[in-house]
Amino acid sequence: MGMTKSLSKMGRIRVGIGGWNFAPWRDRFYPKKLPQKDELAYASRQLTAIEINGTYYGTQKKESFAHWREVTPENFLFSLKGPRFTTNRRVLADAGASIERFFSSGVLELAEKLGPVNWQFLPTKRFEPADFESFLRLLPKTLEGRTLHHFVEVRHSSFQTAAFVELARAYGVGIVFTDKPALPQIPDLTSTSFVYARLQCAAEEEANGYPTEELDHWAKQARIFATGQIPHGLNLVGGPGSGAAKPHDVLIYFINGFKPKAPAAAMALIARLGTEAQPLDGGQER
Repeated sequence: MGMTKSLSKMGRIRVGIGGWNFAPWRDRFYPKKLPQKDELAYASRQLTAIEINGTYYGTQKKESFAHWREVTPENFLFSLKGPRFTTNRRVLADAGASIERFFSSGVLELAEKLGPVNWQFLPTKRFEPADFESFLRLLPKTLEGRTLHHFVEVRHSSFQTAAFVELARAYGVGIVFTDKPALPQIPDLTSTSFVYARLQCAAEEEANGYPTEELDHWAKQARIFATGQIPHGLNLVGGPGSGAAKPHDVLIYFINGFKPKAPAAAMALIARLGTEAQPLDGGQER
């Protein structure tokens, strides 16, 4: 794999957190006495993306999606977690009706602020190629003329195989990347449009959740991912893919670890990305 020389074309990088209603963020991230109904409006002006977790636990109202779109600024993006009733099943081929219910619940009310859907699987869910392909085949590519983007968050070590990467690539479905050592790290780009990272190692003793050097490192990683290349130090699980690297939009969410520090980590990374003028060398061609 060759070194990046002087790539200038990059996708957009957005950074955020999971959800916005979290009691420990009050009086720490949110201003004192800020009404809870105004927390999303406030958070969306400090961050550039939010992963909606409520869609994982239950069906949301059409009116809620419309409201979330209305109170957030232009160019803000939401990711949605697919329902657990869809992914937490033994036979994924039976998930069709659940997927249809999810997409008929009003998600398109987010309009241009609708980003990728993250289909998260239990840590006990193993990679069974035929079963998993049945699931990927059920994911709609468009809805009412709007392109949909899908990612899978797999958490069993059996997925760390080239066969899984190639299957995801064949369907254009991305693989969520994590920095949590206990989970499989699969940095391969299988979506043609997005990179999706969920960072889960925030520490209570760090002012911004992550040490300064790690935030600097992630700013560099994000810039390289945005060019459509894989940063050095990350090992591909599958093959490099075909064709020249193309820009990808990058979504980085600070999730779990010491969750009260997630907004601070996100804002610290946003600040670093805002001061970098050019993409950095150090990527691997796909």
